Amino acid sequence: MHRSRPYALLIDTPEPEAARSAAFWSAALGVSAGPDPEQPQFTDLHEAVPGLVTAVQAVDDAPRFHLDIESDDVEAETARLIALGATEVSRWLECRILRVPGGHLVCVVPVASPAEVFDTRARTWP
Repeated sequence: MHRSRPYALLIDTPEPEAARSAAFWSAALGVSAGPDPEQPQFTDLHEAVPGLVTAVQAVDDAPRFHLDIESDDVEAETARLIALGATEVSRWLECRILRVPGGHLVCVVPVASPAEVFDTRARTWP
């Protein structure tokens, strides 16, 4: 058995437009924005979507939205999503990038939430 939960909603934006995108989303959603000091490609949109980390991510690719799913067993969660119809696109560090039916990207990442958040919000899978 393993557990997982939606962790983050990322607004992927081409790097040259990331600052403008973060300013737009901050104003549009009425939230503050600030850089993530540990990961400079992210600008956090504080409390934009309650319960989820929400951020603009500077990317070297096309604009899109993607969901991060955190899991206490990245391999098992990846296998579960592949069985549901996703395909693995690539790997980055401990993360698995999947394309799901409909074409959207989903990343399966190790648990990043505080333990009490993950323990109360994660679903258990066989």
